Amino acid sequence: MIRFSRTRRRINGTFTPLLRRFRNLSRSLGHLWRRSLQLRVVVSTLTLSLVVITILGVVLTSQITDRLLEAKISAATEEMDRARATVQAELAGADDSTSLSTRLESARAALTNRGTDAGAASGAAGTFDSVLVVPAEPPREPTSSGPIEQIPANLRQFVKGDQVSYQFATVSDPDGYSGPALIVGSPAAADVSTLQLYLVFPLAAEEKSLSLMRGTMLIGGAVLLVLLAAIAMLVARQVVLPIRSASRIADGRLKERMPVRGEDDMARLAVSFNDMAESLSKQITQLEEFGNLQKRFTSDVSHELRTPLTTVRMAAELIHDGSADLDPALRRSSQLLVAELDRFETLLNDLLEISRHDAGVAELANEQLDLRMSARAAVSTIRHLARESSTELILDLPDEPVIASVDPRRVERILRNLLANAIDHGEGKPVLLRLRADADAAAFIVRDQGIGLRPGEEKLVFNRFWRSDPSRVRRSGGTGLGLAISVEDARLHDGRLEAWGEPGEGACFRLTLPLVRGHRITSSPLPLKPTTRKHSQGQPIPGTAHTDDGLEARSEALDPDEASSVPMLRERP
Repeated sequence: MIRFSRTRRRINGTFTPLLRRFRNLSRSLGHLWRRSLQLRVVVSTLTLSLVVITILGVVLTSQITDRLLEAKISAATEEMDRARATVQAELAGADDSTSLSTRLESARAALTNRGTDAGAASGAAGTFDSVLVVPAEPPREPTSSGPIEQIPANLRQFVKGDQVSYQFATVSDPDGYSGPALIVGSPAAADVSTLQLYLVFPLAAEEKSLSLMRGTMLIGGAVLLVLLAAIAMLVARQVVLPIRSASRIADGRLKERMPVRGEDDMARLAVSFNDMAESLSKQITQLEEFGNLQKRFTSDVSHELRTPLTTVRMAAELIHDGSADLDPALRRSSQLLVAELDRFETLLNDLLEISRHDAGVAELANEQLDLRMSARAAVSTIRHLARESSTELILDLPDEPVIASVDPRRVERILRNLLANAIDHGEGKPVLLRLRADADAAAFIVRDQGIGLRPGEEKLVFNRFWRSDPSRVRRSGGTGLGLAISVEDARLHDGRLEAWGEPGEGACFRLTLPLVRGHRITSSPLPLKPTTRKHSQGQPIPGTAHTDDGLEARSEALDPDEASSVPMLRERP
């Protein structure tokens, strides 16, 4: 068993690299096949051409072989008539006192009137050998002259029945020829009534002709395939080059144009495509100019509104300070005025921030920070919203510090926006803020159990002023730019801000940041999509809060002050 295991490991060690190389080669070829139209056209053309050439070669070879054999049989039949007449004349003039064997040898020798090489003879049908046979008739023994062993038994049976017959067989003669031959047999009808005459015609010349023909067809087919491959490559290139030019334009290089040659279909397509690219280039330029103008307008208006906003705020605060002497209607109006001025100032600050991102002038004030402090600061800022909506905030932080190079203000703003959004859409159910880290990155998740997101909304949620339900009132008084600014802040840190949600299951936002600025994030310490986990007994653990994704939070408060002021805030060490 041990020896078998060692042998198996040795075989695996030998063949595994080969299999890996074969898979890599197959993967590379498959990738090249999918990406290259020119390669597919050339290979398809060669394959179909090879099939056609093979079928044509087989048909031509069969036809030529049949014609050669038909001509050989016809010439051999005529040669048999002449040979039979020669044998009859020779036997008729022979001395009756000589033996039958001697007369047969004399008749066979007469057939070799064109030479004296061991019974070899030639005629219109080509070189042949002759065999004379007299079957046994008691008390006479069978007598023959020539290589009787080369004559097939079934052919002799046909000739014995007074039929002129032929058969193809493989023969070997003393001269060194070994190969196919045409054997023709016929009754001699001489003084010896049972005399049989056989002529053996080697097919060496026909074999040589067929071999030459096959070689010529093979070479011609190979040359034809090469020419067809070249033609297919040239034809495909004429189609592929304009398409490649079009693909470069589709990649965004709108200054490039497809070459226009002639007036054919491809030329008309190139002209239409160039016109479309020119139109797109002009429209994109106009949109860019309009977008830049809009950004400058937003930035300028935001700056210009600061001065009148400051004046109006001062007047509103003056009125609000003296609201105790006003009647209830005016007092309420002053309170609404101050609240709306606060919201307007927040909106103005968000517009200025988003304009800085658009202009590419937003900068990070990086410092080494324990991210747990950012989480606690964001929760402290947003606690009044949780109290107003009776929402339980669950804070799940690691025991050890999570040190990262970040901008504290921007990270806190991201978490604040995510928590406010979760409270707005959580319908009073618990909201979780969790922090985890690994060797390369740290991740926050903000999880609510509210209305959730419909399919496709996880991308739209980061658009400016986008709302899933326009009729829904924001409890946090948000401006509609919070998540748009948050995703820009995450990108500024070389991080990612992602969203997940399902209708009725709530939503989950994940912020992933590198611990060291500039490092590439390949994975996140926390999953984006929550997982459901249930206890075996189905009962809650005392002193814990449970969420639908299996979260458990101990009921200790952050500190006695927070526990008394915000009873809905819980932390899990």
